[in-house]
Amino acid sequence: MNTANLQLEGVYIVLASLLEALVAKGAFDQAELVAILSDVERRIGADSSRPVEIRESNVEAAQFPARFLKSALRASSDGRKPSFAEIVSLIKESRRPEGAPAVSP
Repeated sequence: MNTANLQLEGVYIVLASLLEALVAKGAFDQAELVAILSDVERRIGADSSRPVEIRESNVEAAQFPARFLKSALRASSDGRKPSFAEIVSLIKESRRPEGAPAVSP
């Protein structure tokens, strides 16, 4: 894995921790933050100004941060502090078509 990916991994974990702190301090509740992140994800997916050459996989890559933070928030509400890899697994599970088998990494 290249260094930039590792740095982004760290940034996502930091952001998730900051969102957890905002919820813990009562600045936001989890539902508000999940709604904000869902709206960001939706807007990225619905961007009509995106060039048609951009593949769906690239759009999903742009949506990844919102999906990651939503998954991290949901896990933290259960009292868990999952690793980056565990959160990515949660995202993969939620993106898998119903009835499709899980694929090992």
